[in-house]
Amino acid sequence: MSARPLPESGPAAEGVDASGVHAFLDAVEAAPGIEPHSLMILRHGRLVASGWWAPYTPERPQLLYSLSKSFTSTAAGLAAAEGLLDLDEPVVSYFPEFEADITDPRSRAMLVRHVASMASGHLAETHDAAFRRDRAEPVRGFLLTPPDRDPGTVFAYNQPATYTLAAIVQRVTGRTLTEYLRPRLFDPLGIGEVAWIQRPSGRDLGFSGLHATTDAIARLGQLYLQDGVWEGRRLLPAAWIAEATRAHVSTWDGTPQGRESDWQQGYGFQFWRARHGYRGDGAYGQFCLVLPEHDAVVATTAATEQMQELLNLVWRHLLPAFGPAPLPGHDDESLRKRLAELALAPVPGDGAPRTRAESWSGARFAPAADDTGAARPKKLTGVLVDADGDGWTLTLDESGTLLRLRLGGAGWTTDGGPVPTAVSGGWSDADTLRADVLFLETPHRLSVTCSLTSRTFTARWHTVPLHGGPLASLRAPGRDTASGTPGPGPASG
Repeated sequence: MSARPLPESGPAAEGVDASGVHAFLDAVEAAPGIEPHSLMILRHGRLVASGWWAPYTPERPQLLYSLSKSFTSTAAGLAAAEGLLDLDEPVVSYFPEFEADITDPRSRAMLVRHVASMASGHLAETHDAAFRRDRAEPVRGFLLTPPDRDPGTVFAYNQPATYTLAAIVQRVTGRTLTEYLRPRLFDPLGIGEVAWIQRPSGRDLGFSGLHATTDAIARLGQLYLQDGVWEGRRLLPAAWIAEATRAHVSTWDGTPQGRESDWQQGYGFQFWRARHGYRGDGAYGQFCLVLPEHDAVVATTAATEQMQELLNLVWRHLLPAFGPAPLPGHDDESLRKRLAELALAPVPGDGAPRTRAESWSGARFAPAADDTGAARPKKLTGVLVDADGDGWTLTLDESGTLLRLRLGGAGWTTDGGPVPTAVSGGWSDADTLRADVLFLETPHRLSVTCSLTSRTFTARWHTVPLHGGPLASLRAPGRDTASGTPGPGPASG
């Protein structure tokens, strides 16, 4: 279904100073480590500002990484309201087939509320251990990993805790998270198509892997801001909203500096407490910020490892823009125009050098020996540059699996599928070609540089994909591709 538009209003009419939004845009675009992709601001239930940095667009879903957890939490709240799930029941009671295997007393004492609040008793991430112990059933692997402390006493950001919560919801409802949420959340909120990575097949991942639009993020935040009511209809109990968004366990490291971190303000049911309000968040800057004190929601998608700095810019520039009363609105039109024209800068480069065109056409490049490090795509084994009647193509070769990309002229050349990408670049000199590839349904950008002199290429991720799998898996699941199956999932995100 297509999403119903959110009610709109001018910033000034809702007490939002457009100059503060301008200042935020200035700051985020000037920050060298932040690549913004989208922004939506709601005030008093109305959309007052929204923009996408082209080639990102409003209708395209984005991988939300751990912001997926807040949707999983919502599914758990709905299941609890329907009497299908009890927060105070032991986790193992929902998996009677594991009963004989789970002998550790702390594992047996772990309650649903403990996995919902990342308070399983483990002191560190258990993702690798859980999947290593039982790849076919990671819940069993998780329960076989003994907690270090009594459940409910310590915090550890722990993917299998959320995975287990998601598995419980899917077991008691008989539906995947997506199927269960469709009539209860997505349709009532007017959220269109979403897609969730499954692992194993038939089970939505829960802790990550949801692909949804920025609009969907904003609507979820607005539902929580409205205490679970949407268009006069109660979708979630107010008691669940209160429980999910209060701090159940401390995340503070005890240092004065920790008080300045938005990750050390406490953790709820798959929501973080923040220095202002609370939030769902995902790796690389996917944020759903709920600000009850300002009656506002801010939704962002981005590509950055500097997530605290992105939040700092929100606090520094947007919070002061939220005033108590309507404003004159002199700057509303200029803000609207600016938001409509947002765009990522293309990669500089010239057209193919005429004197070397024959040498470049059909040229194959091997990995450069000195191209090492975590940001290098490990499975990328070759690059082919070729000319055809319409221009140039760049083909990325992963041991025989090919991703063919069009290298156009100035700006970004967008290809809608089956792996949606945008490519920009060109020749910096007669012997060097650089192109950047945006995987448009993810936060990820890949820079590829080919040297004709050495017949080698270098490639690096600006933000490293956390799910594993080939390049062709960097898109919302469900399309018909030859990408194969993604890996076991991220250790964080």
